This record gives sequence, C-alpha cells and structure tokens, in this order.
Amino acid sequence: MTIRLPDFRGGLRAYEPRAEPLALTSGAPFTSRTVFSAAHVVADPYADTSPDAPAAVDWDATLAFRRHLWSHGLGVAEAMDTAQRGMGLDWAGAAELIRRSAAEAKAAGGRIACGAGTDQIAAGSLAEVRAAYEEQLAVVEESGAQAILMASRALTAAAKGPEDYLEVYGHLLRQAAEPVILHWLGPMFDPALDGYWGSSDLDTATDTFLEVIATHPDKVDGIKVSLLDAGREIDIRRRLPQGVRCYTGDDFNYPELIAGDEQGFSHALLGIFDPLGPLAAQAVRVLDTGDVAGFRALLDPTVELSRHLFQPPTRFYKTGVVFLAWLAGHQTHFTMVGGLQSARSLPHFARAYELADGLGLFPDPKLAEERMRNLLALYGVAP
Repeated sequence: MTIRLPDFRGGLRAYEPRAEPLALTSGAPFTSRTVFSAAHVVADPYADTSPDAPAAVDWDATLAFRRHLWSHGLGVAEAMDTAQRGMGLDWAGAAELIRRSAAEAKAAGGRIACGAGTDQIAAGSLAEVRAAYEEQLAVVEESGAQAILMASRALTAAAKGPEDYLEVYGHLLRQAAEPVILHWLGPMFDPALDGYWGSSDLDTATDTFLEVIATHPDKVDGIKVSLLDAGREIDIRRRLPQGVRCYTGDDFNYPELIAGDEQGFSHALLGIFDPLGPLAAQAVRVLDTGDVAGFRALLDPTVELSRHLFQPPTRFYKTGVVFLAWLAGHQTHFTMVGGLQSARSLPHFARAYELADGLGLFPDPKLAEERMRNLLALYGVAP
C-alpha cells in the first residue's frame, strides 16, 4: 500500500513504504575508531509544563535509549546540544541527566562522555564564567564520566579577544582530573557562538583553538569540530599534537572524514548517529576490517537524510532526531522538552520519514508507517 506524503510545493505524492528493515546485527567492539553518538532526551508527555518551564524528562525512556546505543557498541555523548542543552534542557536538568546516565553506563558497561558548560548563568564576568565551568566540570568528574568542555555563550559575550579564551581554557585544563574533549560548535548550531575563540575569522579562531591544545596536549583527549566544513576539519586534524584525537562533528561530511586519507582520519561524535546508531555501528565494524569501500557503501547513502535533518536553521535538527526515534519505536510519543516538536514543518517530517524508511532504519516499518499516518491525520491530511 502507498501512503500520501506532502511535498514542498503544497501537494501530495504517493510513496510506497519499505516492507522490511535493513538487516543489522550487534558485533564486537570497534577497533579502528572511537565513536560516540550524541543522544536526545525523551520528554514526559503527561507533565503539566510549558515551553519556558524546566524540562520534564521521561527518565525510563531516556535511559532505555542510551542502553540501545550501548548495545550496538556506540559510546554516548551525554548532555550535549542533541539533548537540547540551552534549547529546553537547563543546567539542573542536565546535571540530573549526567548523574543518571553515568550510573547507567557503569551498570551497562557502556562508554560515556558528558558536556560541561556554563548554562547555569546567562552572562557574567570571566571569573563568573570560569566558576560556572568549574561547577559543571566537577559534576561530570564526580559522576565518573569523561568531560567534554562545551562552547559557552557566556564566554562568547564576556571575552574581549583570543587571550581571554586562552586564559579560561588554560585554567580549566590545568585543573581537569583527566584528559577532556574540547568542543568547537559553530554558529550554524548556535548563533550566540559566532566569533568563538575570539574572532569571526575562522583562520584566526583556528590558530587560537590549536594554541589552547598545543599548550596542554596532555589534558586534551581530543577535539570535536562541528563547523560543517570538511576542509577545515582536515586542516585542523593534521595540525593536532600527536595523540590528540579529532572527533568529527560534521553531520554533512562524516563518511569521508571517518574513512580518512593517507594522512589520518577522524573519530566520531555525531548527533546524526542518534537515529543511525545500528547502521553506523555496522559500518564502523566493516571499516575495522580495512574495507573502506564497504564502509562508504553503507554510510554514504545516509548523508542525504543527515543533510535534510540538519538543514538551516541547523539548530532545529533535534526535532527530526526525536521524530525518527518516535517512528522507530524508541518512545511512545512525539513530544519534546520546550515544545520543540513544532520547530519543523509537515513536509520536512514527510521527507525525513521517506529517507529513513528508504534506508531501512525502522525496526518495524509497519509501526513507522502507522505513526506517520497518524501524524498526517493530525495535520488534516486525508487518507
């Protein structure tokens, strides 16, 4: 049977859903790449809340999704922008998420790294920014998770130039108990981060970023670069001190960056691996055998879906990620903290469904089709 999906011209078109999912199996731990999936949070749909109120989280469903990722061998990057940090999830909610997920990781034997930022303050002096980072870093370290130093809106506002970034990050790295991951999140993901590292000129900003790392290489496990610019990531990757990893955060160009070239490769810390988890894991296991072509054959076809979900305004990609989790049966509803389920259009959802179904991402295609039909009916699309 076909399903009628809205297009981007105001009409409807027929689509025939896939009958069977892609055959995917769990396997051995990865050997050639370290791979994290940033993970979304599941809202509590029964909570009496509002978009500007503290997030109401369904903890059972949220933790179950992390167990799903771990079961396929992926690490979890927790309390990052995929979990709606600064877009529905405040610091109090993020701290609870970090504690619960870190405990769950310990019980499940899964790898976890958690975001530490400054979102408990809206703005402040450099001293206040440092104190906010320190508070969050302490929560992450006390949980037993690896720390990811996230880009800070408050630091962007307070810093006068590159020297302020060098001072703040140097202070944090000196006191970090274990090597951390540094995160450079571009303004396409968060407009408030424009000019990060003290300059809107990316060459100048890159030099400052690399100076932070070069000054403290023993305290930097790796960097996550989320600029959607493959060439710049490759340039940064080639300039890193020996032993410092590059974790691609490029949701447009990840297959080529993970595959790498004769001069190196990127590991991965990606929001798109939330919906792609099992398929991405299988692709990496193929890459572990040295079969680059087989890896690309599995992962390259997913790029169209990723580019669709991350299209401008890119920061609303979380809506598509949660939508696909609902269709895939990982949660019983399509509700998001902060009401963010309203951030994308019906034609956008329809195309995301079509692309994901075509890839065989839904464990139960009939369930996904039924839920897509229910959403269409909610929007007034007749069967």
